[in-house]
Amino acid sequence: MPVIKYPRLRDPLFYEWDRKAQKCGLRHTIYAVNGDQYTGEWLDNLRHGKGTQIWKSSGAIYSGDWKFGKRDGYGSYSILDPATKEYKRVYTGWWENDRRSGRGTFFYPNGELYEGEWSNGLRSGWGKMHYKDGSTYEGQWLMDQPNGQGLLQLPNRNRYNGGWKDGKKHGPGKYFYPDKGQLLEGIWVADIPKCGVLVEFGRENAPAPPELPLPEIKLQDPAGVLAEAQAMFDDSHN
Repeated sequence: MPVIKYPRLRDPLFYEWDRKAQKCGLRHTIYAVNGDQYTGEWLDNLRHGKGTQIWKSSGAIYSGDWKFGKRDGYGSYSILDPATKEYKRVYTGWWENDRRSGRGTFFYPNGELYEGEWSNGLRSGWGKMHYKDGSTYEGQWLMDQPNGQGLLQLPNRNRYNGGWKDGKKHGPGKYFYPDKGQLLEGIWVADIPKCGVLVEFGRENAPAPPELPLPEIKLQDPAGVLAEAQAMFDDSHN
């Protein structure tokens, strides 16, 4: 009796090629059409787990955690210096949904440094900023600017401790002048002291205290000035 042989069914080759192209688990370096490259772990054809991405156009490199194709977790981002051909750190810390989020350190091109909390790629929460001129601000941030309570210290040791809004001194605060041995305690509105009391503070150790007695200064309408400052402060909180 003759034996009938049926041809073996087989998927087209492009199905096999597609299965091989699906990236899942640990892979060696994968190159994109535009020259970008990624080395690390994958899940369902997406960068997921530990991995390193290099962008060819900018020379930037990210090494750290990934989640479903986006930077998420702890990682470090650096850029290539075209002059020295060496990598310079830009940010080291936590990420969420491809943005800086959580605690991290940002290195600015001009040498300034921020250490603290981030949200949606912006400085938000508690953090400390080291400025190029040697001054520092440590306190609360919101939408990339000092907001809330914070301490500003200047290179000459003068310092302000109090309220902030949109990056400016705002609300009750104290301004210390160690060089003069004085303390100004009052209310600020948009970086300007509207009213307050100036008293001696550490005058015996001040290098340049003002001459005494201080001339008496009187306001023509102290009640009106105080009412205006209080009204501006109240409006800013509404």
